[in-house]
Amino acid sequence: MIRVGLAGWGDHDSLYKPGTAAKAKLPRYGDHFSLVEMDSSFYAVQPPDRMARYAEETPDNFRFVVKAYQGMTGHLRGKPYYTNDDDMYTAVRDSLEPMMHAGKLWAALFQYPPWFDCSKQNVTLLRETKRRMEGFPCALEFRHQSWYTLEFRERTMAFMREEGWIHSVCDEPQAGIGSIPIVLEASRPDYTLVRFHGRNVGGWNQSGEANWREVRYLYNYNDAELEEWAGRIRQLLTSSAEVGIVFNNNSGGHAAGNAKSFMRLLGLPVPEFPEAAIPEAPEQLDLFSL
Repeated sequence: MIRVGLAGWGDHDSLYKPGTAAKAKLPRYGDHFSLVEMDSSFYAVQPPDRMARYAEETPDNFRFVVKAYQGMTGHLRGKPYYTNDDDMYTAVRDSLEPMMHAGKLWAALFQYPPWFDCSKQNVTLLRETKRRMEGFPCALEFRHQSWYTLEFRERTMAFMREEGWIHSVCDEPQAGIGSIPIVLEASRPDYTLVRFHGRNVGGWNQSGEANWREVRYLYNYNDAELEEWAGRIRQLLTSSAEVGIVFNNNSGGHAAGNAKSFMRLLGLPVPEFPEAAIPEAPEQLDLFSL
C-alpha cells in the first residue's frame, strides 16, 4: 500500500478554494491525500483534545505522521518548557494517545539535527527514546552523514531493525556532512517512510539566514526525477507492506503539484485541484426599464 501526502495542510493554497477558513482546511485536505505530516507538534506539544479533533475531522483511511517535539530531538534552544524528561515524554504520549486510539497515527517522526552524529552516546539516547515511546510507532530520520558511511551504514540499519524504528528514507540535497544519501532499505516489514525535501543544494545549509524557510525547500521535481522515484517506491514495497510518502518541498509551493504528479505515476487515484471560485457577474441595472 502507498500513502502520499504533504508536510502540513495550511500552506498549500492550490488545494482550497479562495477564502477557505483555516479551520476548514484539514477536512478539505483529506479529500486530496491520505497522509499528512504535522509540524506544529515540533514547536509545541499539542493538547490531546486538539489531536482528537484532528482525528475526527479526517476520513477513516487517513493517517498522520506527527513530528516529535523539539525538546526530544535536541533542537530546542532557550529555556525548556518541561523541567524534566519524564514530564516531557508523558505530555507527548498523552498528546498522541487520542490519535493512536482512533487508528489515525501512522508514526511519530523523530528527525534529528545535522549535529547529531553516529556516536555511542547518541545510540544510547536513541535506545532510551524508543523505550520511552514504547507502544507508539516511531520513525527515525538522520541529518548527519556519519550514520550512513561505509563503516556504519549496515550497523545503523541493523540497529533500526533491532529497536523497531521505521526508517525514514530521504531525497535531499547532497550538501556535505549535514545531509544523507538515499538509502533504499526498510527497517520494518510493515512501514517505511519516504520524505522529499527537494534538491536545492545552495539553500540546504542556510538555516542561520533570516529567509531560510523560503529557500531551503525551494525545489520543483521534474518528471524524470519522479519517474525514477516511482521505481524506488516499488522496490521498497517488496520489503515493506506500506510506504508513506511526504513531500516537504513547499518553499515555492511545489509540494502539492509534485505529490499529485507522483500519484499519477504510481497509478493512484488523483482528486483534481478545486476550480478557483469565480465571482458571479453583478446584475446589470437597466436604467431604461419601467
